[in-house]
Amino acid sequence: MLLNRTRPTQKEPTIALINIVFLMLVFFMIAGTLAVPLDQEIKLIQTADLDGREPPDTLVVHADGRLQLRGQQVESAEAYFATLPEAARSVVKLVPDRDLPARQLIAISNSLRKSGAGRVLLVSERALP
Repeated sequence: MLLNRTRPTQKEPTIALINIVFLMLVFFMIAGTLAVPLDQEIKLIQTADLDGREPPDTLVVHADGRLQLRGQQVESAEAYFATLPEAARSVVKLVPDRDLPARQLIAISNSLRKSGAGRVLLVSERALP
């Protein structure tokens, strides 16, 4: 009578797989560093006491969609663009309210681009960690 001998199955080497994943993790942690850390001796300026004023020749957009230039009401983005000198028309700056709906912001920037603005820059607040 012939008996079928079954070979014992070998278990997968899970320790080797764990080591490979760990080495990949360490590699990506080291290779993923994009910026050199800021020197600890450098003291950054503090802007807490500065007045919040818009930069000159920037269009301020309120949360309800109102447009202002230097504190004066502006009818439309096209009217604002028409007031700009020729040299300032290549780069147009917008200061949007943080509660302004994104659709309105995109509509305003698109109308500035259609009027002839080369680039539309958004002025925002920057926070360092």
